[in-house]
Amino acid sequence: MCPARLNQDLARGFIIPIGGGEDRVKEQHIHRRFVELSGGGDADIVVIPTASELETTGRDYNRIFRDLGAAEVDFLPISRRADCDNPRYLDMLDRATGIFLTGGNQLRLSTILGGTGIAQKIRRRNAAGVAVAGTSAGASIMSEHMIAGGDSNSSPAEGRVSLAPGIGLTNAVIIDQHFTERNRLGRLLTASSYNPFLIGLGIDEDTAAFIGPDGVFEVVGSGTVTVVDASGLTHSSMWEASRGEALTLLGLKIDVMGEGCRYDLVGRHAYPPDEHAAFCTLPNEKVTTN
Repeated sequence: MCPARLNQDLARGFIIPIGGGEDRVKEQHIHRRFVELSGGGDADIVVIPTASELETTGRDYNRIFRDLGAAEVDFLPISRRADCDNPRYLDMLDRATGIFLTGGNQLRLSTILGGTGIAQKIRRRNAAGVAVAGTSAGASIMSEHMIAGGDSNSSPAEGRVSLAPGIGLTNAVIIDQHFTERNRLGRLLTASSYNPFLIGLGIDEDTAAFIGPDGVFEVVGSGTVTVVDASGLTHSSMWEASRGEALTLLGLKIDVMGEGCRYDLVGRHAYPPDEHAAFCTLPNEKVTTN
């Protein structure tokens, strides 16, 4: 069962970081669940393909979501900061019941959207109950602190990851994507060591963390979500390490979670799959205690 919350405002929409490489052809579990959360047959989905430099990206996702039954799908062809002042784009976001950020380059995404009316509108719409999903770069930018780059295939070391501001849908986690496929555990551990308050989420390809308004997420997809909880660190050498020096991090807690597992970001506790439990906390669903 999902942990219950007392006196919790459950108005916020789902935040759905996807590790990239999601199934777009066969079962499409992640996209299908996103469409359902966005209203199913009544969904009005806006795609933001800014992170990608491919002209086909926006149209490709339009087709995917229409084929899954969304009533309306459109994309915002934002390629420069001036585009973010377009009142038509802001109106489209006001009507949206779901927002999707595509993959590409997260620094391209953050430097174009950061501090604009579009970024503010995405935050406000999510706070008002609209589901926001993002894949690859679109997943990384969701958090307040974003992994902008760094070394794969390396042990945790000072300077092995670079951070930048994200759009701030959540300040509880820091997200890395293509996680197992590109062996990014070392850089996520390094990022977590900078501020042990943050929970690190390493999300595999074709895998998503559906973060509900109650702070509980469920894993959906064919891979895993690796959760790094550094809040219990008993010793960290980060503050005194020289650039490139390997880190000592004692007292870390790591959970590796497959499909159906759930994690309480408030209580920092993982739960195994429960075939009898409903999907965690749909929008406007009331949570009660027994």
